[in-house]
Amino acid sequence: MNLSNFDWLIIGLYFIVSISIGIYLSRRAGKSTGDFFLTGRNLPWYIAGTSMVATTFAADTPLAITELVADHGIAGNWLWWNMLFGGMLTVFFFARLWRRAGIMTDCEFVAIRYSGSSASFLRGFRAVYIGIFMNIIVIGWVNLAMVKILEVMFPDLTFFGVSEVSFAGFTFSSHLLIVGCIMLFIAFYTSLSGMWGISFTDTFQFFIAMSGCIVLAIYAVNNADVGGISGLKEKLPDWVFHYTPAISGNGISDNSSSVGSLLKMSVVAFVAYIGVQWWASWYPGAEPGGGGYIAQRMMSAKNEKHSLLATLWFQIAHFALRPWPWIIVALAALVLYPTESDKGATFVMMIRDLMPSGLLGLLMAAFLAAYMSTVASQTVWGTSYIVNDLYRPFVKPNASEKYYVKISRITTYLLIILSLILTSKLDRISDAWKFILICSGGIGPVLIFRWFWWRINAWSEIAAMIAPYLVYPILVYRYDMPFETSLLIIVAWSTFVWLIVTFLTRPTDEAKLISFYKKIHPGGNGWKHIASKAPDVKVDTGYLQLFINWLAGSTMVMFFLFGIGKIIFAEYLTGSIFIVIAIIASAIIYFNMSRIGWGKVSE
Repeated sequence: MNLSNFDWLIIGLYFIVSISIGIYLSRRAGKSTGDFFLTGRNLPWYIAGTSMVATTFAADTPLAITELVADHGIAGNWLWWNMLFGGMLTVFFFARLWRRAGIMTDCEFVAIRYSGSSASFLRGFRAVYIGIFMNIIVIGWVNLAMVKILEVMFPDLTFFGVSEVSFAGFTFSSHLLIVGCIMLFIAFYTSLSGMWGISFTDTFQFFIAMSGCIVLAIYAVNNADVGGISGLKEKLPDWVFHYTPAISGNGISDNSSSVGSLLKMSVVAFVAYIGVQWWASWYPGAEPGGGGYIAQRMMSAKNEKHSLLATLWFQIAHFALRPWPWIIVALAALVLYPTESDKGATFVMMIRDLMPSGLLGLLMAAFLAAYMSTVASQTVWGTSYIVNDLYRPFVKPNASEKYYVKISRITTYLLIILSLILTSKLDRISDAWKFILICSGGIGPVLIFRWFWWRINAWSEIAAMIAPYLVYPILVYRYDMPFETSLLIIVAWSTFVWLIVTFLTRPTDEAKLISFYKKIHPGGNGWKHIASKAPDVKVDTGYLQLFINWLAGSTMVMFFLFGIGKIIFAEYLTGSIFIVIAIIASAIIYFNMSRIGWGKVSE
């Protein structure tokens, strides 16, 4: 397939704008690591929130949604929609606290909350395990998706006339080498401007990516072979359009037909996905209590109000607005490519086969935007762990800020190179997300309660991180238990282990707890032991209103999501009723937050 000169012009303009933002903001980022990683804590909520959305909009995301819809219809999205409940918990209970903490990374939280050698070990271990190991796996997975896109769009693509290059035992295909060049471009502008450049580039890239997907959805549904929304309803079975899964004794349906069946969950699966997963397991971008690059954006916000609003906007855009163009394209792909075995690739085929000159360039720019925003954020986030939580405290403390910025820029390139090398060795990570969710089962309560219960210590987190690995091989390899059952068992086991360890080990030093309490003043019964030693601290209240807001926020997003879908499928009355319910829920949130304060929740 050949791109026209107009297509190349659009792609070229996209790159020019991206690098221009990085160069323009480079001076701000070079002042200190606080500016490089957190924009000097000066991001407005709409930039911080949009940057969160852009980061989770990776090149592989539309492909994954297409596969879910092909296998289980629209209801298949509940495998990730359930994370909304944890996200809303972050909005109202944790966003303000992260901003209030005054730290650079969520890994640094260990240093202000725990004490002793166990705290030092935990901080360094998390920096290596998450900042390097987990990070390059995530980037590698995103790279593979971009390689797949290029292979579908440009099957005969070569890199300066060669189809692959071998070096030091690693083989790089021409498509991966092109991705490597894009990664070096990402490393260049992120190393220049840090979080300043990423946040504003993310916002630009998000609108490019969403605009491209909306255009593709319009072309897809109006294709003559699809016949509009009415044609979709006629050509596809009714179960495809169901929004909720069915409860069945057979569990999650799994078949290899060209079109699957409605997502069927057993009671165990329903409890695992809807009742447990969102609060019990750690997952990048959906950490219980917030964390990772989400916490990084919250800590970059202007103040606590902007932190809360940024996270709220993220939940709305992430769950209610963003999925529908992908879902429409996925449904149209079922009509146009009913026998295609690789359902994820059909999303890219729609671009290749339907887009005219000019719009084809826009869609390529859209995928580049989705890919680059994710890789840029993952890279700077991982760099912040390595520099702030490993290099600065343990390798070279007390150096100048400009020196640490220099090391941050070098580390950015090193992460890019490591992830590219890993990508050359990967064929697929189809079940990586299940592995992460199971092997982090039970860590969620620790990540939540460490804010609200003084007795949690560094050993609690260490035990919760290690416990799943003690039983995972037995459950999966010896008994071959399904994901849902394994998750529930591991969550129960891990919770038992970290509770026992918590009470058998010494609590955090009292001076450290009092310092944390004065800084964060979280309130609640879990801090009564410490509150009696700091009676002058004005603590947060209004938790009943925040709980109501959590319910209202979850209701708001789900009814916006379903309401928009109903209107798209011409069910105007039902859609309008859903939208009205969402607006009422929004009003409840506004009323409650106006009473207790958008910033600090205190009397």
